[in-house]
Amino acid sequence: MDGGAQYNPRTVDEVFRDFKGRRAAMIRALTDDVEEFYQQCDPEKENLCLYGFPNEQWEVNLPAEEVPPELPEPALGINFARDGMQAKDWLSLVAVHSDAWLLAVAYYFGARFFFDKADRKRLFNMINDLPTIFEVVTGTAKKQSKEKSSVSNNSSSKSKSNSKGVKHSRAAQVKVEDEGFDEEEDEEHGDAFCGACGENYAADEFWICCDICERWFHGKCVKITPARAEHIKQYKCPSCGNKRARA
Repeated sequence: MDGGAQYNPRTVDEVFRDFKGRRAAMIRALTDDVEEFYQQCDPEKENLCLYGFPNEQWEVNLPAEEVPPELPEPALGINFARDGMQAKDWLSLVAVHSDAWLLAVAYYFGARFFFDKADRKRLFNMINDLPTIFEVVTGTAKKQSKEKSSVSNNSSSKSKSNSKGVKHSRAAQVKVEDEGFDEEEDEEHGDAFCGACGENYAADEFWICCDICERWFHGKCVKITPARAEHIKQYKCPSCGNKRARA
C-alpha cells in the first residue's frame, strides 16, 4: 500500500490524475478482474478494504495500521457481506463506497494543499465529467453508450458518405474518427463512455464496439489498432472473451 506517504499531488491537475488512476484501478477490480477480486474478499478473513492506486493497480488488503491513517481509508470489511448478498448487489455496494473514498482522497489533497474555492470547483467539475464507478459497474454508463451507438448506427446505415467514420462489418462496429464527421454526429457520440476506463467519447480517438455486450472501448484500452480492426469480423471485449473461454 502506498498510504500516500510518498506521493502528494499538489495541484488540481495532479490531484485529478491521481483520482483517475485510482478510479481506473477500482473499475478494473469490479469488472475485468472481478473473479480475482471476488476470491480475495473471503469472508473468513479479517476486515478487508479495496484500494486503488495512482498507477492504476488495485489491492485488497487490511486497513492501515497507523491511527489516524495518512489518507482517508476505504470502506472496511467489504468481504464480510460477500456471501450474504447477490454478487451484483455486493459489487454495486463496493462501487458506491469506492466512489465515496475517491472523493474523500481527492478533497483530502485539496484541503491539505490549500485549494481555494475556484480550485475546488474546477476539481469537482473535472471529476463530475466522468461516470461514477457505480454507474460503470451497474451498467448505467453502458446503457447511455448503447443508446448513443444505436443512434450512430442508424445514421451511418442511411448514408455511405460516412463510411470512414464508422466501420461496419458483418458483426463488428468500429469508430474511427476523421474529418468527415459533422457537428451533429459529434453530439450523437458525446455521452458515450469507454467500457474499460469509463471516460467520455472524444472525437480524436479510435473506438471499437464489442458485438457481445455492445459496449464501446478506446482502442488503446483494449489494445486494438485501426489497422487490426479492419480484419476483425466479430469483436469481443476482454470480459466477453474471458466469459466465453470459461464457458
